[in-house]
Amino acid sequence: MSLEKEPPAVHAYNLIEKVLFQPTHFNRKKLQQELSGKTILITGASSGIGEQVAYMLKDLPVHLILVARREENLRYIKNEIEKAEAAVTIYKADLRIDDDLNVVVQLIRALPEGLDVVISNAGLSINRSIHQSLDRVHDFTRTMAINYFAPVKLLLALIPLLEKSQGQIVNVSTINSLLIPIPNWAAYQASKTAFDTWFRSVAIELKASCVDTTSIYLPLVKTDMIRPTAAYDRMPAMCPNHVAEIICKSLYTKRKKYRPWWLLFGQLASIVCRGGLERVMTKVNERKGDPRAGS
Repeated sequence: MSLEKEPPAVHAYNLIEKVLFQPTHFNRKKLQQELSGKTILITGASSGIGEQVAYMLKDLPVHLILVARREENLRYIKNEIEKAEAAVTIYKADLRIDDDLNVVVQLIRALPEGLDVVISNAGLSINRSIHQSLDRVHDFTRTMAINYFAPVKLLLALIPLLEKSQGQIVNVSTINSLLIPIPNWAAYQASKTAFDTWFRSVAIELKASCVDTTSIYLPLVKTDMIRPTAAYDRMPAMCPNHVAEIICKSLYTKRKKYRPWWLLFGQLASIVCRGGLERVMTKVNERKGDPRAGS
């Protein structure tokens, strides 16, 4: 099997992006002190954010467990990381499939060193009008399967291990979970909001068991997930490397949540100006024409 893969590109910020996405002051020494000797599970690790987090941890004496569907990408990443310090175990798995998920759980439970950190990153995004979805109920079931049911099932199985190690769970979420819903994103927003609500609900219980939880609320990120939507090429987006720094920083600060500085204003507008925003979105949507005429 070939181990050739495109290296992850670094997205250079323009002026607007530099303002929107403030730099992260990242302390590698503190990260090493916190993680040395620990076992870290990263889902959705074959590209994008998950891949970048794995590379950021490669020089530490840690055991990385990388889970994703693309085995060839995982093998390449494992080969690159093991040139450095970290040990790597890869599992090819589609977490929407119970048999795959159960195999991953069994293998992790069998690890003699246990489990210290879960970075829940695997996800699926769909941008489609409701009129184009009338005969595509599978869009909703498969999105809920990976964005909600899979991480719930995985964490329910692994929480006892995290309680034993007094570990941490990091959920890679979206700012859409905290803002007014927008058209064409019903499947994605519903599934991500469902898990965000579940995660914040159990966080209080987990804290009582000495398990830390962190929610990372992200805007657009320059990954494979957004490439199919051409309009996003012109919109501000975060660099996956920057996001990886934010996630890794949360592993030693134990900060409960990260959100862009401007998200608070968006949340306020979503409440105070909800009616006006909905009217604006309705007019914009009407100008696009009849969505049923599309494919």
